[in-house]
Amino acid sequence: MNIVYLLTGGNIGDRKLALQKALSLIELNCGEIISLSSIFETEPWGNPDQPPFFNQVMAIQTELKPRQVLRRILKIETQTGRIREEKYGPRIIDIDILFYNDEVHNYPLLKIPHPEIQNRRFVLVPLAEIAQDFIHPVLKKSITQLLAICPDKLEVSKIE
Repeated sequence: MNIVYLLTGGNIGDRKLALQKALSLIELNCGEIISLSSIFETEPWGNPDQPPFFNQVMAIQTELKPRQVLRRILKIETQTGRIREEKYGPRIIDIDILFYNDEVHNYPLLKIPHPEIQNRRFVLVPLAEIAQDFIHPVLKKSITQLLAICPDKLEVSKIE
């Protein structure tokens, strides 16, 4: 079995409902959720002229290969109403693969670990809640260490 860390987020419509729907579809189509962070409200990253996001990190246990996980989460995004209009723009749901075990993969449309983890508090704060000691396989630092040196200063607040 493989352990995959996923980030879900959205800032359009009922943000909490969108996360719950994505969570259910991930468990149905990708694998068993074995760990789940709190939900955090986060300032938008990359494009500040939009509403705040709700973000949540989970660990799933799956038999799927990395590209199979990607295909399934892209389908879940579409099923949940995701329309890709602008980079870093508002969205109902976004699902990113953060880590796949402690492996490194460089496919044309998929980089694992996600190349921006260390630069985004909205990823690191919920990730630290469920995997503080996980070692980034490229940077060789724990999630706690990466959070301590993260250059991003945007607000990330636990809502539940």
